[in-house]
Amino acid sequence: MAAALELSASPNVPPAPAAGMYWSRAVTYGRGPSRPLRAHTINLIGEQLFVFGGCDIKTCFNSLYVLDMDTMTWSKPKTLGQAPPPCRAHSSTLVERDLGSGKRGHYLYIFGGGDGPNYFNDLYVLHTDTLTWSKPKCEGTPPSPRRAHTTCLWGDRIVIVGGGDGARALSDVHMLDIADPGRPRWTQIKPLGSPPIARGYHTSNLVKDKLIVYGGSDGHECFSDVHILDLATNRWNQIELDRIVPRLAHSATQVGSYIFIIGGHDGSRYSNDVLLLNLVTMSWEQRKIYGGAPSARGYHAAVLHDSRLYLLGGYDGKTVFDDVYILELSASSYLPQITNFEIDLM
Repeated sequence: MAAALELSASPNVPPAPAAGMYWSRAVTYGRGPSRPLRAHTINLIGEQLFVFGGCDIKTCFNSLYVLDMDTMTWSKPKTLGQAPPPCRAHSSTLVERDLGSGKRGHYLYIFGGGDGPNYFNDLYVLHTDTLTWSKPKCEGTPPSPRRAHTTCLWGDRIVIVGGGDGARALSDVHMLDIADPGRPRWTQIKPLGSPPIARGYHTSNLVKDKLIVYGGSDGHECFSDVHILDLATNRWNQIELDRIVPRLAHSATQVGSYIFIIGGHDGSRYSNDVLLLNLVTMSWEQRKIYGGAPSARGYHAAVLHDSRLYLLGGYDGKTVFDDVYILELSASSYLPQITNFEIDLM
């Protein structure tokens, strides 16, 4: 991480106590994205961060960039095969497979998204070890075209929740069975219980068998609710929270027994707040954070790496950003090690 942080001595940035979480803007090197990005996806494989798609103010891209998290150096690798069309607000799900002889293969499953007027429901797969794209033929009935949905990997299945198709928000849930990579199969599931209102630009975090869906919008209202889809029992549960915190186009990153919510839009304005959802008590917490925070934004992407949260790009209604920020967890760096906890649905 040498020379990766801008440790400014500016009098506008007061010094942080050693234990305090703090923001800094990263210095990156190499050939990064040629345009600022919003509604892109990021996936961390080892020390390599794969950044795909997204758009600036008006143009969508299908470019792939890789950020080496050790040296903070960008590259734009050449890919083979049939790449997805330029898109934004798609999903990218990382799948790891045992290839035998101690080898592991890593694949990014890109689904949906749109380029403005057009919405997609195609599936593309990037084999990241060979940088080769493919477009597998799927069995079953695929989800309708959409963007701003969420995905997670549960066992050998990719779970898709909600999104929007340009005319309306969606609330359906689909699974893509990828146990046989050569024959992926779509099925729609109809969970029991009360489903969340149709929405897009929400977030989903999978904790064991429970998918935690937060926020989003149906184009009219910005939501503050949390719903949990128990995939093992196929049932929705709504969680009562202690505060009303509406958000859409935020990021949600699991850090141990917390989900860190960064930025997004609250229905009135863009935010740069960092909120912690305690998964044990199902309550909101806020910590004092020092340093130079990123400007208010949504449609960014965030990832946890080496006890730091990295935030890339985003949009504030006027400007699309090309920056990278780092949130040092500092004394909270132990949080990712907390894995032995249960989510109470009662």
